[in-house]
Amino acid sequence: MTASVWFLAAFVLYTALLFGISSLSSRKAGSSSFFSGDRKAPWPVVAYGMIGSSISGVSFISVPGNVWVQNFFYMPLVLGFVVGYIIIAKVLLPLYYKMELTSIYTYLGGRFGRKSYMTGTTVFMVSRILGAAVRIFVVIVVLYTFIPESLVRSLGTFGTYAAISVIFLGLLYLYTYKGGVKTIIWTDVMQTTVMLLAIGMTIWFICRDMGWNFSDMIAGVGGSVNPNEGTVGFGKPFTSWFDWDWSHGTNTVKQFISGIFVTVAMSGLDQAMMQKNLACKNLKAAQKNIYTSSVIIVAVNLFFVLLGALLSVYAYRQGGFDALGIIKTDQLYPTIASRYLGTGVGVLFLIGLISASYPSAGAAVTSLTTSFCVDYLGFGSGTPVSADGKPVDEKHRTKVRHLIQAAVTVLFLLIILVLCAVSNDAVVNLVYKLASYTYGPLLGMFFYGILTGRQVRDGAVPYIAAISPLLCLGLNLVLRSALHFDLGFSLLIVNSLLSFAGMHIFSRKS
Repeated sequence: MTASVWFLAAFVLYTALLFGISSLSSRKAGSSSFFSGDRKAPWPVVAYGMIGSSISGVSFISVPGNVWVQNFFYMPLVLGFVVGYIIIAKVLLPLYYKMELTSIYTYLGGRFGRKSYMTGTTVFMVSRILGAAVRIFVVIVVLYTFIPESLVRSLGTFGTYAAISVIFLGLLYLYTYKGGVKTIIWTDVMQTTVMLLAIGMTIWFICRDMGWNFSDMIAGVGGSVNPNEGTVGFGKPFTSWFDWDWSHGTNTVKQFISGIFVTVAMSGLDQAMMQKNLACKNLKAAQKNIYTSSVIIVAVNLFFVLLGALLSVYAYRQGGFDALGIIKTDQLYPTIASRYLGTGVGVLFLIGLISASYPSAGAAVTSLTTSFCVDYLGFGSGTPVSADGKPVDEKHRTKVRHLIQAAVTVLFLLIILVLCAVSNDAVVNLVYKLASYTYGPLLGMFFYGILTGRQVRDGAVPYIAAISPLLCLGLNLVLRSALHFDLGFSLLIVNSLLSFAGMHIFSRKS
């Protein structure tokens, strides 16, 4: 059997297993199951499965690859995640459970007014659509490399990309079609397990190829110095955690503080992440879930950077990026796994990549559907009514929800096809930056409501949410050109502070 046949067989078997779990978990599932999992999800299951949602296919590829240029400088950011999770557990979750929220953006409506509510929902949806579409696109680019050349010649480059996109998103839609959150919670458990097994087995195969046992691996990785001139990690061991150069985006202090804000914004204020926490039985269970997730996420990311250090040492022994035909750090893991360690490791990489991609993509589709149905159509506020004031029955709600879910999936497909047609690093990086900027206003809006007792002029909030990211972008450009100072992930902090200040300007005592 050829490598392509093995890859296809592994993909089919994995997908069949995924749909089997989806079918079992979605029995007797209605709208309540889709939106909130009937609030019966066991917290240990949610905590473990959330790892798959937190680590997307992009992280699966990029975090190990970045060690080549940044060593372990990513880990202080991860340590900041822990503090962010504690804030979520102590501040945001009690608020969400007290208000019995299905969509977390309902809070903004009660606190500031309808326009603030719609601004928060819109900001989330734009950010989630752009971010998730790009993450899926990056995975599709990698999957493209596993397609036989004969098929690529017959379909053409764009046709092959389009076919992969349709299949990927079609399967994603089908396995979240009925169960929603209830299905995703259980499929995430399987996919997290498979992803971790893929990483662990890849580490074992690399060590075997280099003739290392466990102690050899620790000594070899710990004693290897980054040889890449011009990078922030140059001249330091690959396993070094701390970068004290304040001008770098990877500076330890900036990374740690940014990790706190990134977690609060991108987990605590993200409907996709909080939807699973709100599926737990009660507040105490949800808090246990958050604390457990914070510990596991540190261990998993340490697992990822260890793999990255091993890949870097292996690549260096093979002659570096030029000898391996690698142009970007994102190509380090897929290139070595698929071309240098045998078909078995290539299959492991492919399944691990899919396992890392499906949870975050499925959560995006489900959360966007939930947000639109609850926030725009009123499905979460008791019994929804139609335009003529008559109650909308469950059958009609389900039909509408399926249509919205299909529309979200098609929107993802259209964005991905555009990226396939005009793909280049500038486009991808731009979309990522735009997606990350939008979380700043959400952070400012929520915490102005939580930390102050003042009432904001509701009509000003949409303008604040639009202007703050623009001011933040301009500030970062000036700092980089004039002082060679990169805000890095702390852009989110500055963005949220500008939004907070803007809301205070247009506020009055309650």
